[in-house]
Amino acid sequence: MRIGAHVDQTNPLDSARAKGADVVQFFLGDPQGWKKPVLPEGVEAVSESDVDVYVHAPYTINVATSNNRIRIPSRKNLTQQLEAAASIGAKALIVHGGHVLKDDDPETGFENWRKVFERVECPVPVYIENTAGGGNAMARRFDRIARLWEVLSGVPGLESKLGFCLDTCHAHAAGEELIDAVDRIKAITGRIDLVHCNDSRDAFGSGADRHANLGSGKIDPDLILTVVRAAGAPVIVETPGDGQADDISWLRSNLG
Repeated sequence: MRIGAHVDQTNPLDSARAKGADVVQFFLGDPQGWKKPVLPEGVEAVSESDVDVYVHAPYTINVATSNNRIRIPSRKNLTQQLEAAASIGAKALIVHGGHVLKDDDPETGFENWRKVFERVECPVPVYIENTAGGGNAMARRFDRIARLWEVLSGVPGLESKLGFCLDTCHAHAAGEELIDAVDRIKAITGRIDLVHCNDSRDAFGSGADRHANLGSGKIDPDLILTVVRAAGAPVIVETPGDGQADDISWLRSNLG
C-alpha cells in the first residue's frame, strides 16, 4: 500500500523524502484563487522519481452551481488544472463535489456535473471527493453521491475519466458512519481510487472540515485503519504538517 501526504507545492520531492512518503499531493497555485495553475519548482524531479503524484484542484472550483459567474470559470479552471496535472505525470486530479444554490433542485448540480464529463477532455481522471458540510452539497451525504453516479452513468467513456476519493474526516463530519463506509461507497461507485486519511478535530455530524493528526481527534483510530484496509487504495494524509511523518509511520506500522 502506497502512503503519503499532501505537501507544499515548493520542492514536493524534498517534502516527500522528509516525511517518508511514497505518494504526494499538492496544489498548482493558490487553492483559494482562480489563476491558471503554476508548475512548482522541482516538479521535474518528483515526476521522474518513484513517488506518485496527485494534484488537488482549487477549492474555488464548483462546476455544479447554477451561478454562471462561478460555473463557467470553474469549468475553465478545471480544464487548465487537468492539462497541467497531465503535464507533470499526475495520476489524477482531485476535485470537491461542489454545491448548488439554496433554492436550486439538486438535480441541477448533478446535470452540470454530467455536462463536465461530456464536454471536458480528461487527460487524467477526475476523482470526485466527498465533502464535510453544506445542505446543498453534491457529495456530502452518500445518497447524494449515489444520485450523482446514477446521472453520470450514461456518459460515454466515463470509466477512464471518473474516480472517487474517500476522505475520512469529511465522512465523519458529514454524519456518515465509517465502519461500513467503504462497502457503501463501493456499492455506489464500484471503486475507491484514493483515501484522504484524516482524523477530525470536531464531533461526528458536525459538518466541520477541520483535519487533525491521526489519533489526536474525534475518530476512533481503529475505524481509520478499517477504512484504509477495506479501501485498498493509495493513502494521503492531509493532516497538520508537523505530524505527517508520524502519521505515515503510524499507518505503516499498524497496517502490517
